[in-house]
Amino acid sequence: MTAKLLFAEVRLKSEYYDVDAMKVVWHGNYVKYMEKARCALLDTIGFNYQEMEDSGYIWPIVSMKLKYIKPIFYNQEFIIRATLLEYKHRIRIGYVIIDPGSKAMFNKAETVQMAVDLSTGNSLLVSPPCLVNAVKTKIKQEEKS
Repeated sequence: MTAKLLFAEVRLKSEYYDVDAMKVVWHGNYVKYMEKARCALLDTIGFNYQEMEDSGYIWPIVSMKLKYIKPIFYNQEFIIRATLLEYKHRIRIGYVIIDPGSKAMFNKAETVQMAVDLSTGNSLLVSPPCLVNAVKTKIKQEEKS
């Protein structure tokens, strides 16, 4: 856990292809929305998927949980916030999806990603220094601003 939590927010609007016959966002699309926010968070840290791969490691998702609270309907705007909760042993990200006006919560979720060495295919029990250093650098930058 860090003293200052890093986060990123993405504002989206549900599209017609995201909804079911009742014009409610299909439950599986929440994972797509989480991915957009996760990518924004990793970009903020300066360690996106290409930078991960270039470092010789990848971080596949090993666990995901979602809690559906209120439906998102067709053409509805929402904000998804991804917050880095843990990074020293794994990447654990918390998500909340809220209505930008009322602040009502639509969904909350969490993902866990584990480092895998690309050269060996072995999973690591601690995050490699490339990730830890990127996060620490970003935290220091945030504390200065």
